[in-house]
Amino acid sequence: MIHIKTSEEIKIMAEAGQILAEIMKNLLKEAKPGVATKDIDRLAESLILKRGAKCSFKGYGGFPACSCLSINEEIVHGVPSGRKLEEGSVLSLDLGLFHKGYHSDMAVTVPIGNIDFEVKRLLKAGKKALKRGIKLSRVGNTFGDISNTIQRYVEGQGFNVARDLCGHGIGKNLHEDPEILNYGKRGRGAKIQEGMVFCLEPMVVVGGGEIKLGKNRQTYETKDGSLSVHFEHTIAVTKEGTKILTDMGDSEDLS
Repeated sequence: MIHIKTSEEIKIMAEAGQILAEIMKNLLKEAKPGVATKDIDRLAESLILKRGAKCSFKGYGGFPACSCLSINEEIVHGVPSGRKLEEGSVLSLDLGLFHKGYHSDMAVTVPIGNIDFEVKRLLKAGKKALKRGIKLSRVGNTFGDISNTIQRYVEGQGFNVARDLCGHGIGKNLHEDPEILNYGKRGRGAKIQEGMVFCLEPMVVVGGGEIKLGKNRQTYETKDGSLSVHFEHTIAVTKEGTKILTDMGDSEDLS
């Protein structure tokens, strides 16, 4: 069942989204060669607690940390550790917080130091896939329209979407209906309505779209070991138009 949010609920979720976006901007400044992922996670939890919020991910499904920090072939749910970031790699930062009874969730992938042209293309494809999905997040369209657009764009760039991982509804629970695939057919799935709040999160890979669960039983990786990127926003469909609740200032209001 898809939960329709009131304007007051969306207002609270917008507050949560902006707190999260501000924290994410601070974390991105720390994504440099030689920095251990556990240090970024420690900062994430500190900043969330200072704002009077809670970490959405810590303890969820047994996840041991506040943030998911995934490197290279790790797609999502990377567990922070003493592993240090290396020049030429990519880091996906996925973070959620719980504020006044509601969750917010977002992810960004960034280069660590200098990267080659193909990695730049992959990052660009992930960002644009998310933007294209958001533009279709309008009343009257279906979730299948979004899924199909993301898939067609990504494959048109010569990449693939990670299968068996998806976006989701969000609100009082971190994961709510509907599940939003990054591939599919137009016209399929529920119709988008005013009051829906959900997370779109294209996960784009260089190789095939197959995934596997890593040895830590938390992190999902590309089965063929190829590079991956992950971008995510929490968005709301309102009477004023589509709103990116986790906008960091580099995205436009899509109304």
